[in-house]
Amino acid sequence: MRVALFAACFNDAMFPGTARASVLLLERLGHEVVFPSEQTCCGQMHWSTGYHREAADLARGFAAAFGGGDVVVTPSASCAATVRHAYPRIARAAGDQGLARAAGELAVYELSEFLTDVLGVTDVGAVFPHRVTYHPTCHSLRALELGDRPLRLLRAVKGLDLVELPAAGECCGFGGAFAMKNADVSVAMVADKVAHIRATSADVVCAADTSCLAQIGGALSRLRAGVRVMHLAEILAGSEAT
Repeated sequence: MRVALFAACFNDAMFPGTARASVLLLERLGHEVVFPSEQTCCGQMHWSTGYHREAADLARGFAAAFGGGDVVVTPSASCAATVRHAYPRIARAAGDQGLARAAGELAVYELSEFLTDVLGVTDVGAVFPHRVTYHPTCHSLRALELGDRPLRLLRAVKGLDLVELPAAGECCGFGGAFAMKNADVSVAMVADKVAHIRATSADVVCAADTSCLAQIGGALSRLRAGVRVMHLAEILAGSEAT
């Protein structure tokens, strides 16, 4: 299958290894991965902070970059949720019927749902001999309703010891601009999240959004907790060779 990768701007700027791991994983599974060079940002930040005109411009750019009929896969639950759920609203707010049609034709999948729902696989041949806990990010849990898809993939990884995260459904406190506008509340929320992570004695905490991992990882590093943050794609791309 030919797959168009949407790296997501946060990954591109802060966690480029996530996109590289996604390519490695998909190619290892026998698929052709293309990277439309015109891609930029999905517009999530602009839409959620009231910059609706700018969000519409970015949505049009996304549709132009990925509107060629390929399946689009992204290692970002929040970006997949934006395209799927926010783009129709962005188009209505802009009064742009062309954007509405283009958005409706896009086939965009978050990585774990593409693997489980489209390819029908859970064992991707990964090897990762570490104790891991999984944080279900708000967009993955509530907007995309990924459910146990990431957990099914993790359970099939050779050597991985998956431990349940207490109060897993609680937000980490990032929320994009929320962490800056409501810093005290954000810090309190991530403190709770980190306490739950440390209680698992995990070596690694993983998630489907690196933005949340940046929030969690920052708190863990300040505590010198010795717990790494990794995107799900990086774990699934692991092998004995790497």
